Amino acid sequence: MRAKASGSIRITQRLCRPRYGPFAWHTSQDGPMPEANGREEIAVTNPANGEHISTVVSASQEDVQSAVYSAHEIFKAGIWSRAPASQRAMVLANLARDLEERVPELARIETAQTGRAIREMKAQLGRLPEWLDYYASVLRTHTAYIAPTQGPLLNYVQRVPLGVVAQITPFNHPLLIAVKKIAPALAAGNSVIVKPSELAPISVLEFAEMAIAAGVPAGVLQVLPGYGRTVGRLLVSDPAVRKVDITAGTDTGRAIGKIVGANLAHYTAELGGKAPIVVFGDADIESAVNGATFACFVASGQTCVSGTRLLVQDEVYDEFMDRFLKKVESVTRRMGNPANPKSTMGTVISLRQLERIEGIVQRGVGRILAGGQRMMGTSQLDGYDFAQGAFFPPTVIADVPTEDDLWREEIFGPVVVVKRFSVSFGSPWQRMHVLTPVSQSEQEGIDLANGCKYGLGAGIWTQNLSRAHRVSAQIQAGLVWVNAHHRNDPSSPWGGMKESGIGRENGLEAFEAYTQSKSTIVNIASAEETRSAQDWFAEEDDTEKRYG
Repeated sequence: MRAKASGSIRITQRLCRPRYGPFAWHTSQDGPMPEANGREEIAVTNPANGEHISTVVSASQEDVQSAVYSAHEIFKAGIWSRAPASQRAMVLANLARDLEERVPELARIETAQTGRAIREMKAQLGRLPEWLDYYASVLRTHTAYIAPTQGPLLNYVQRVPLGVVAQITPFNHPLLIAVKKIAPALAAGNSVIVKPSELAPISVLEFAEMAIAAGVPAGVLQVLPGYGRTVGRLLVSDPAVRKVDITAGTDTGRAIGKIVGANLAHYTAELGGKAPIVVFGDADIESAVNGATFACFVASGQTCVSGTRLLVQDEVYDEFMDRFLKKVESVTRRMGNPANPKSTMGTVISLRQLERIEGIVQRGVGRILAGGQRMMGTSQLDGYDFAQGAFFPPTVIADVPTEDDLWREEIFGPVVVVKRFSVSFGSPWQRMHVLTPVSQSEQEGIDLANGCKYGLGAGIWTQNLSRAHRVSAQIQAGLVWVNAHHRNDPSSPWGGMKESGIGRENGLEAFEAYTQSKSTIVNIASAEETRSAQDWFAEEDDTEKRYG
């Protein structure tokens, strides 16, 4: 086993340290218990019981300026930005192995700071080394190319790093989303500054320490905890930042986009979602019920691709809903302490978010079929006292108008609206000009699925292969799953259409988005030919010269 660098942090007795601060080049001498020194302190608490986990010192304006300056200087020095691709690949692979060892420990931290079920966090974090390994492989295999430029010219095109890049990550998947962004950014040779959610920053801070121990040069990866309105805004506003990559709500995405655009910097934004789950009459009902339950309630519904609009074809609606509601009851009954491996679902991120969700649900719109109110009392699973935390049950609502916020807006909680759709033959114009006889019966489901400003994820359940391809092609979403949901892979592009964002995470697209092309054109003609052909202002020479 590769030896660890001296001074690397390892949690042994405690879940995590009692204090953290900005992880940056200029704070490297602060030690593991940083003082506030006039900076704001953030208390990180467990949403399942309100207990204090750790105190995090927020970055100040001076911290942000110093971090960006050092990141830029380190980038210019070429310690990482010009390091051989094979060297960067080796470091990422080493980091992947270190991360594998610490998955159980980091999963406990994630559960504590987010309230999500430990079963979810172990499964999710167990896959994170794949992202580091994937981009290490990209570095080993990615090649430049020769452009077919006319004339005696050798034109080679390379991908080169952008410089300092800023990443703003959310609370719902703290380490997953951070690693999805960090891995391609580091692979490309950039200097990376991450602003994690103030609600769940600890795992990202721990990961940054691991990265340095694995061989990432100090200052190449920095983490600045704090609030978006202060630290985040300062970071994305700095003109030295050449790319901003965020996962956030659509309103936040627009606001940051204006700032980034003014600096003429690159921008990737994974924003809101309102994913439809379309269940056709020929679906395998048991599989569709299980898949829809997962889509709607994994992560307590706090993902941008959560199944929030469940559309079921008439002929199977009653059977599907009977089974679905029984499955929902089973999930609710087996909720308990999120640290219990048998618990099915955890909390939402905070009591404030719970109150927001409950307020939207309890407006009297639609018919609540399950859930709808904050959970109190004790768990049937393990006797856990739900009143301690932000527990909201899986909630199912029928008869919601398509113009209502429950249908149109992202709730970001375990809430799904259900609607039946019937065989529709479309308008006379559609029948004459657009639709084939087979696809006419699908149009209402497609229209309902697309009847939303968001377009991140969608799910289709059908056993008809032709229908699966035909309908998925018409769904306006960047991700469409057929007989599955929320399947993710480092090689598979991830991003939205419409108001769900700009750009893509994952795959070669993400790597290239953290680079820019550089075209080098070399004249390989002889000196004699060059003198003759390239003297544009030659006297008494009427031969045609090349321009461009």
